[in-house]
Amino acid sequence: MNMFYVMNGRKLKRYFLLTVGIIFAAGVIYAEKDNITVFAPDQPAAIYSVPTDKKVVALTFDISWGDKRTEPILEVLKQKGVKNVTFFLSSPWSQTHPDIVKKIVDSGYEIGSHGHKHGNYSTFSDEEIRTQIETAQNILTQVTGKTPSLIRMPNGDFDKRVLRIAEQMNYKVIQWDTDSLDWMNIGTDKIINRVVSKAHPGDIILMHASDSVKQTHEALPAIIDQLRSKGYEFVTVSELIAQTELQGKTVQDKATMFHQQLDASAEN
Repeated sequence: MNMFYVMNGRKLKRYFLLTVGIIFAAGVIYAEKDNITVFAPDQPAAIYSVPTDKKVVALTFDISWGDKRTEPILEVLKQKGVKNVTFFLSSPWSQTHPDIVKKIVDSGYEIGSHGHKHGNYSTFSDEEIRTQIETAQNILTQVTGKTPSLIRMPNGDFDKRVLRIAEQMNYKVIQWDTDSLDWMNIGTDKIINRVVSKAHPGDIILMHASDSVKQTHEALPAIIDQLRSKGYEFVTVSELIAQTELQGKTVQDKATMFHQQLDASAEN
């Protein structure tokens, strides 16, 4: 005798999403098995984006070397009237390019640390991590006249030790939710499309102003115009964080947000 089973479409969707989520989560846990406590409750966490309903995004630029790309980017920002931007500066670069740093500071842009040695801090000892962060802080404070409170680790690399030490030194570790991939020089149109299509309220957008990027200053005008046409405003990373704190919302790490999205999908 043939037997037929009919399953509700919504239940099927729910089970499918749960299965995919479990597989993905298992992969994340395996890949991050040494660092998984980074995402444990009450532990310091890197900030990828912030929860907000307001159409605000933070443009961020990392600079580690060169003197040819930063000023064209500054000129675009000036022409477009974008006054709220965050630059993450490596301290050796800042030391050797004080004139460009001054232009960034004089433009009123926010300065964050991009560390000292451009290496993977998760491979350093606790003492070396502190030394690298402190060395960068001393140099940036001297060059800019302000002590940074935000840090983006070189290569975006960190583990639970880096986060803990950074927090002890009064830093917030800033990552990103949208990577422009401008550092790969993938083409002006592709850079524009990536940023504009992926941007969302509370987003932190990663771009660069080192000499390795050759198309960022060409893509930036269209990115600014198209995001504005969608109703977005530009804020600094600190302003982004402050807005969520004023709203009584908690800034969450990416793993926490993923689990919330998974739960929400399962309920639909």
